Amino acid sequence: MKSSAPLLQQVDRTYVLYRDRKLIYFGGCDYFRLSSHPAVVKAIHSGLKKYGLSVAASRKTTGNHSLHEKLEERLAGFFGAPDAVLLSNGYATNLVLAQALAGKFSHALIDERAHGSLVDAAVFFDCPIIRFPYRDAAAVTRIVQRIGQQSRPVLLTDGMFSHDGELAPLNAYLRGLPRDAAILLDDAHGAGTLGKTGKGTVEQPGVRSNRIIQTISLSKAFGVYGGAVLGQRFLCNRIRERSHLFGGNTPLPLPLVNAALRAVRIVKSDKSLRLRLERNVRYVKGELCRTGFAIADTPSPIISVVPRRARDVLRLSKSLLARQIYPSFIRYPVSAVSGYFRFAISSEHSLEQLGNLVRVLSEYAAGDGK
Repeated sequence: MKSSAPLLQQVDRTYVLYRDRKLIYFGGCDYFRLSSHPAVVKAIHSGLKKYGLSVAASRKTTGNHSLHEKLEERLAGFFGAPDAVLLSNGYATNLVLAQALAGKFSHALIDERAHGSLVDAAVFFDCPIIRFPYRDAAAVTRIVQRIGQQSRPVLLTDGMFSHDGELAPLNAYLRGLPRDAAILLDDAHGAGTLGKTGKGTVEQPGVRSNRIIQTISLSKAFGVYGGAVLGQRFLCNRIRERSHLFGGNTPLPLPLVNAALRAVRIVKSDKSLRLRLERNVRYVKGELCRTGFAIADTPSPIISVVPRRARDVLRLSKSLLARQIYPSFIRYPVSAVSGYFRFAISSEHSLEQLGNLVRVLSEYAAGDGK
């Protein structure tokens, strides 16, 4: 059976072609639009010409390359971590980490709306799994009281939740967890976009704790592909030594590694990217708040709209199309039957494009759709 997802073709950095119509695109996760940045594209081309497509071997045999290690060093430096382990995709980061730490924790506490990779990773920890309500630090504290302060749980959560842009209350979690507990933080959407220097969710609330293990994706803010686990050297070495997923996996193709190196350099050096993104987010959220639109007060570039009724889906879709905006209505990753509209603000959207989105959502809210 073919996918029911719509077929889209990128036109430029902010437009897609949908059913022969050129529409403003607020979907996806390419927050700086680096996937089409000329320097990143050039790095892929030069990498392909110089290195070929694949090393065609595991990094534990003959597939390790100096470029892989260079990117690991660059990522560790960017995020202020002692070490990093590069993986072929972001989904695998949580699985690899959990596999390497299997049997080390007494319980796995997981947010009920955690990303699917965290749900799968929880099983690899090989301990009882306990779900807690969405972003509910008080519930986590109650669970700890029940399982005992002598327990050693690992808490699994997204940093910035992709469906609504809310942030995990990391400070509150750390206060409620036992001293020997750890947090597995999937920061796929926060890495590069949040914090003064782009270190992600751990930087945004001012939290820096060696109890937090941060995993990241290179396909969101960095616009390329791949993922990494950030952590202490002993942890990263344990992954390299013990994870079957790491050892049995063909690593990230070198042209993509070359592109990721360029993307990380751009995000680190070009401060205007985050400044433009922050400006655009403030503008959209500020304008929507003034019209009475209910919206999360976070620095997240994600805005979600959950229609109350089935007819509201069609109404908002028509309004968006009338303003030349692609109606990004999805059901992933939250398993809601009704679905929701998800809009991702980027640094490259113009004020005119953002204004169109604000007008549509404001009119929708005024029509009792909020």
